[in-house]
Amino acid sequence: MPHVTVTRRLRFNAAHRVHNPALSDEENRALFGKCNNPNWHGHNYVLEVSVAGPIDPRTGYVVDLGDLARVVEREFVDKVDHRNLNLDVDFMAGVNPTSENIVVQCWRVIAPHVAPARLTRLRLWETENNYVEYEGE
Repeated sequence: MPHVTVTRRLRFNAAHRVHNPALSDEENRALFGKCNNPNWHGHNYVLEVSVAGPIDPRTGYVVDLGDLARVVEREFVDKVDHRNLNLDVDFMAGVNPTSENIVVQCWRVIAPHVAPARLTRLRLWETENNYVEYEGE
């Protein structure tokens, strides 16, 4: 049976402050600029979730994309949407919320829940011009 990759796009809004507590305030401002605003800033994120697997001969699907969306919403989006990533999200505690770190934490949260498919790639758009991709450990 052929293996196919399918992708679902989801959206969420979140605030954060990119800040490394091991650095001085001056170093943080120089390194992170506006993203280090002590009063936070936010983004309208777009998350693309790609899973792969064999096509089910009964359904013709790798996975029902509606089911995939519900899993990602339950395990990730509902926990980060309209939240402060630094303060409100348990799996981001102690993690500098750069896009790179957010996408890795997202992977850790949702990968166990996409069976029978296999998570193959996450793409997180922070702005219309910037995104990060992660393909697992």
